[in-house]
Amino acid sequence: MNALIVCTSVSHGNTKRVADIMGEILHARVVEPERVDPAELADYDLVGFGSGIFNMSFHPRLRQFVQSLPPGTRGKAFVYATSGLPQPPVKPYLRQMAGLLERKGFEVVDTFSCRGLDTWLPFKIVGGVSKGHPDVADFAAARAFAVGLRARISAVS
Repeated sequence: MNALIVCTSVSHGNTKRVADIMGEILHARVVEPERVDPAELADYDLVGFGSGIFNMSFHPRLRQFVQSLPPGTRGKAFVYATSGLPQPPVKPYLRQMAGLLERKGFEVVDTFSCRGLDTWLPFKIVGGVSKGHPDVADFAAARAFAVGLRARISAVS
């Protein structure tokens, strides 16, 4: 299986650490959106898209990258995020990113999220929320998620 992970990690490196763990399991290169040619995405069996959550949405750099992709038939994808708080029901950002990817021609096969230190205002005043995250359990969950993805994608290929 040929995999790639497109990752925007800007505040504390949480999202990149999660991407690196998934990348080890999936034998995937981890790149920032600006470091991948959109035409190159067609070469992969599986592409992951992830960032930290900012104002209840994926990072603007990742969103802009996905929005700039021309529509077409593409392969399988997954979405992942790190966030200080759980995803609120009123703003299902994982589902929104999955929908955007599907409109661009990807088949989104799964999503993953875990806590990550968040020091965005007003959380900065108290030193942030989700301190100590991602932690060992979060990394184990990311690893298990990637193992499951690899098994499902390899079985189909």
